Amino acid sequence: MNRKRFTEERIIAVLKEHEASAKTADLARKHGISEATFYNWKAKFGGMEVSEAKRLKALEDENAKLKKLLAEQMLDAAALRELLFKKMVGPAAKRAAAAHLQAKLGLSERRACSIVGADRTMVRYRSRRPSDAELRGRLRELANERQRFGYRRLFILLRWEGERSGINRIHRLYREEGLTVRKRLARRKAIGMRAPIPVEAKPNARWSLDFVSDQFANGRRFRILNIVDDVTKECLGAIPDTSISGRRVARELTAIIAWRGKPGSIVSDNGTEFTCNAMLAWCEDNSIAWHFIAPGKPIQNAFVESFNGRMRDELLNETLFFGIAEARSKIAAWVADYNGERPHSSLKYQTPAAYAATFTATGDRLRNPDQLRRSPVAPPAPIGVKPTRTLDAAG
Repeated sequence: MNRKRFTEERIIAVLKEHEASAKTADLARKHGISEATFYNWKAKFGGMEVSEAKRLKALEDENAKLKKLLAEQMLDAAALRELLFKKMVGPAAKRAAAAHLQAKLGLSERRACSIVGADRTMVRYRSRRPSDAELRGRLRELANERQRFGYRRLFILLRWEGERSGINRIHRLYREEGLTVRKRLARRKAIGMRAPIPVEAKPNARWSLDFVSDQFANGRRFRILNIVDDVTKECLGAIPDTSISGRRVARELTAIIAWRGKPGSIVSDNGTEFTCNAMLAWCEDNSIAWHFIAPGKPIQNAFVESFNGRMRDELLNETLFFGIAEARSKIAAWVADYNGERPHSSLKYQTPAAYAATFTATGDRLRNPDQLRRSPVAPPAPIGVKPTRTLDAAG
């Protein structure tokens, strides 16, 4: 017999009859139940009143609801853990997340959509867009051929081939295929003069700075900061080190100015050592005009570039350095020879030191300027010097 027709009141009444000396078999036959059911009732409701039985039933129902809620929360937590590292932005991602929960945890579509926060119609949607596999393949081929082209240029190339898709579609496929061009960080370039700089014919009118690099016998590289006076052609400093920062450049220039005097202007390329904040602050503090050559135009800094060529040809390519101390001593010796002993062709084969000595403290020439005026034609070799040797020694 169906147990649902027996309420708590009827069960308590049957148990009361048994307490009134009625036999179990008679009660089971009378109410259409088995003896096992009777004893289950007695174990559960024995000694209770109707109100107590109802209260027990209510507690059981509430406990069942709480268990169900706890199980649902635990299932939701497990589902969220499954989606912890999945992006759910956009309809396609949400459809994929709902499908994952259904396959992984066996959730219903309704429950999966509730956890993901998606509408069921959106999850059931199937795209009717025609296949774009061929277009994707061609887009990848063009991107591999033109690795620095963005989607706009690739769109133009596809248009030239007859593809009628719009730029928005090409952009979407471009992003989905992961073809975005990696941007190269632009090196900061200071804004300086780009026009030719007139130079007054006197010492300290203009200095030129540049780096030249070489390596030790063990293969470790080092750099040399060269500082040249553009008028007298003197090497004011050749500082070798494994690394030279902008602060180091400012410190070396300050030391040179202490014994040489302040230059009218300084010329350099756009290296980070010269365009850093330390150098910009140094120029501001010392009120020195700093001119930067145009990027990729080393000819605009020809004086120091020529000096670098002479140093590499006469010293660096001919000398093996075993350490920074040895490099400093040999470079200092070569610079001293360059300034005081080596004749310079653009100075009428005088040494830079001898040519600088022809100027007074105010910058006036001791001799007639016409005697040492620079000529557009290479000067003749000194008396007693063979032409071939003169060309080899020319600066």
